[in-house]
This record gives sequence, C-alpha cells and structure tokens, in this order.
Amino acid sequence: MRPFSLLIKPAGPDCNIDCKYCFYSRKTDIFGKSAHRMSDEVAEKLVSSYLKLNLPQSSFAFQGGEPTLMGLDFYKKIVDLQQKYAIDGQSVTNALQTNGILLNDDAWCKFLAENDFLVGISLDGPKSYHDTYRLDHSGKGTWDRVMASIEKCRQYNVQYNILTLLNNVNVQHPDEVWDFFMEQKVRFLQFVQCVENDPDTGEIADFSITPKQYADFMCRIFDRWQDHGVRKVSVRTFDSILSHCLGQGHTECTFMPKCADYIVVEHDGGAYCCDFFVEGDAYLGNIMETPIEKLAFSPKKRQFNMRKRDLPNKCIVCRHYDICRGGCPKDRRIVDSEIKTESFFCDSYKQIFDYTLPKLWQLAAEVRSENRPLGR
Repeated sequence: MRPFSLLIKPAGPDCNIDCKYCFYSRKTDIFGKSAHRMSDEVAEKLVSSYLKLNLPQSSFAFQGGEPTLMGLDFYKKIVDLQQKYAIDGQSVTNALQTNGILLNDDAWCKFLAENDFLVGISLDGPKSYHDTYRLDHSGKGTWDRVMASIEKCRQYNVQYNILTLLNNVNVQHPDEVWDFFMEQKVRFLQFVQCVENDPDTGEIADFSITPKQYADFMCRIFDRWQDHGVRKVSVRTFDSILSHCLGQGHTECTFMPKCADYIVVEHDGGAYCCDFFVEGDAYLGNIMETPIEKLAFSPKKRQFNMRKRDLPNKCIVCRHYDICRGGCPKDRRIVDSEIKTESFFCDSYKQIFDYTLPKLWQLAAEVRSENRPLGR
C-alpha cells in the first residue's frame, strides 16, 4: 500500500483568535457555528484504523482552526492510543500547526518535547506586521503572546518551525522580516503566499499579495539566505527546488506532478481530499463508516490528485513545466473556477525559478560532489 499521511482538524474551524485573512474560519458554513470537538470515539477510530495499516511512516499532523483548543489531555490520549495500537517498531510521527497562544505553558511544552512533536508556529514577522491581521476576538494583537510561547518552547527544547503568511503588508519588507527571524535564531522557515477571493465581492481580497510582490520578496529572501549560509537555515520553497535539482523530487506539494497523498480528517470523522478543498465536491466519506484506506485511495481521491495535471497548453510548453507542474490547484481557482488554467502565481514562479535555479543547480552539484546530504 502506498503511504499516505493524515491532516487532522480536531477542533474543526474553531479558533481562539480572529485573523482577517483566515480562509478556514468560513468552514462554519459546512459544520455549523456551534463548537466543534473530536470525540474520543472518533479519535480512537482514527488512530487504530490508520496504524493497523502498518505503513512505512505513519504521520499525524494536527491543524485547525486551532488544534490546541482540544486541550492537552486530548493529545495525551492520542499518544496513549498510538502506543496501544502501534506495531512493534512502527514509525509514528506527530506534528502540530498552531498560532502558539496556548503554548506559554510548562505542561504543554514538556509534553511536546517528551513526545517529539514537531510544532509549526504562525508568526508574520516583527510585531507591527504580525499584529496587522493576527488579532484576538477582542481586536488585540497576539505577537507578545506568540513570542512568549516561542520562548517557552525554546526553554523545553520543543522542535519548532515558523510559518509566515505573506500578506499585503509584510511582503513589502523582506529584509526586515529576514533580519527579525535571524535575530530570533529561527532555523526553519516557511513562507506561504496569501491570496483569497473576497466572499462578498468575488474580487481579490485586500490583504492578498500580487504575483510581483511574491516574486520580489522570495528573490530577495533567496539573496539573504545565500549570504547567511544555506546550511544554517531551511527555507521550505528553496529546499524543495534544491531537492528537485538533486533528482529527489519536490518536498513541497505545490510543485509535485500530482497532489500529495494525504487526507484531511475533520472533527466529526469526515474525510476530504485537501485542506484547501474542504467542501462538498471533495468529500470522501467518514472514517466511522468506511475504512480509512478506502477513503485515501478511493476513485474520487485519485481523480482529485490527478486533476493537478489538467493544465493549459501555456503550462505544458513552458520552460519551467518540469519543475513547476502548474502550481497548486487552489491558486488556479483564484484565476478561474476551472482548474485548467494557469496559476495566479504563474509569473511569480517564472521570476523565482529564473533567479534561483542557476545557483541551486550549482549548489546541487556541490552537494553531489561532497557525497553527503545538504545538512543543517
């Protein structure tokens, strides 16, 4: 059986902050506005049915909304269930993507460190940029609380990385954003471009970035990454391109030939094809009713994964086709309701690839000559 991973949303779209640019908060249209919490019954079914497959790697990633709203006892229970149902020698990993607000707590951080959770923390850069959109429900900025949680994670040696959503504010300041993260000694960075349609007007939302802004930002970050030392800091997009240059394929699903082999499992056990497509057409079924492997490899999931290859001629004849593969279908849908169109970030990728590839091919040659991984 081909491996697949789980992206689990145990608290559904619920969150303890109110980011203006959050696309997932609108999923209350599907699940209703009451509180959403995964039951013990669904949690046990999820863990037991997945681990019984004995895949080479069993990966649990918890996301939201805000997954820490489930409380620490929920994750202790998850680990207990993993220990109960795992086969001897089975490789099991856990990851948690969070806004970090609740991690300023000794018990949380001790647990995450002791159980080898990889924690992704959302941080949009220096305080003035982060607090533009990442506000709590009373309208107060969250930067101070997030930074306190990061410090607590460091204190307990929690493995963490930073996810930065590039919006119309911070995208204009690549040097300041980079300097801030280097001052914080962040070693793993992921920059995600923000573009959404305004649900009221149908137009591009005002917090979104333009293709040119994204390309200029990433090209400048590439310069700073090179100057700082590529072995000292991981930048996810550049790591993925380098992996491609090394003949190992992309590590970021945006540029893979087809969509990644993972399924989203919501709080109620409902399974979906992708985080960006938690909607009726991408609903696979419920793990309480259908074996999880049947959902992961259902005709609907296979068809969804392959739709990424449904590209316009413009993409197929592009010089960057082999490395780009049309980008994420979500960003194609911004341009047109049909997937068969070029990405909103088409021109961005051309500029980024033209700028970075000569140096990344050279770096790949150096890595091969050393006959060892890039390393950090």
